[in-house]
Amino acid sequence: MERLQKIIANSGYCSRRKAEELILNGKVRVNGEIINTLGSKVSYSDTIIINGVTLKLEPKEYVLLYKPRGVVSSAHDDKGRKTVVDIVESENRLYPVGRLDYDTSGILLLTNDGELTNLLIHPSHEVEKVYVAKIDDIVIPSLVKSLEKRVIIDGKKTGKARVKIKKIDKKKKSSLIELMIYEGRNHQVKKMFEAIGYHVSKLKREKFAGLTLDGLKSGEYRHLNIKEVKKLYAIAKK
Repeated sequence: MERLQKIIANSGYCSRRKAEELILNGKVRVNGEIINTLGSKVSYSDTIIINGVTLKLEPKEYVLLYKPRGVVSSAHDDKGRKTVVDIVESENRLYPVGRLDYDTSGILLLTNDGELTNLLIHPSHEVEKVYVAKIDDIVIPSLVKSLEKRVIIDGKKTGKARVKIKKIDKKKKSSLIELMIYEGRNHQVKKMFEAIGYHVSKLKREKFAGLTLDGLKSGEYRHLNIKEVKKLYAIAKK
C-alpha cells in the first residue's frame, strides 16, 4: 500500500504536487470511488482513474543520456525541434530530470519515476552538478575563483560552488573552466560567468549526482542499474 499521490507520481503521469491538486479537486477515482483527501493509501492493483482516464502503471525506467547540442530537453517542443525523448527509444512516458539548454551538451537523466525526479531537482537537496565551460578569452584565475564566493544573478546570490581551471590556451586565447554547483537555476552557469565579465561559448555537463558520461558518445544512452538508482535515492535524500 502506498499513498495515492505517490503512486500517481511514480506512474509518470505527473509530479506529486500536481497529483495532490488532482486529488483535492476530486479528479481521481479509486475502484469507482472519488478520493479527495491526501494521504489515502491504495494498492498498485487498484483501478485508478484520473479525469476519466485509467492510470497505466508503467514499470520504472531510468536512462542516462549524453545529450547532444541542438536538442531540446523536454518531452515535446512547440517549434518542432528534436527533443531528448525523440532520441531514447522506450514504450514508457519518459521525462527529463531538470533541463539542459538547447546549445548545451552532456549528461541528462530521463525517467518515469516522479518521486525520484522531484527529489533530484529540489534545490534543498543540493545535488551535485559538474560543468565544463569554454571561454573564448584568457581568464584571470583570481576572478574565476571568485565564483566560489557566490555572485548575484537575477537579483539573488548563487549557492556554494567549486571552480577548477582545466586549461588556458594563450595561443588560441581560450580557457576551459570546470564548475561544480548544487543548484539548477535557469541558465545558471552562463549567468555566473556573465556576472564576472566572461561569455560561455560552449558548455557541457560532465557529471550529475555522481554519474558520468563514461563509455558514451554524444547522442548515446544507457539504462541505469538498480545499484545506481538506489544511490541516486540515497544522494537525493541525504
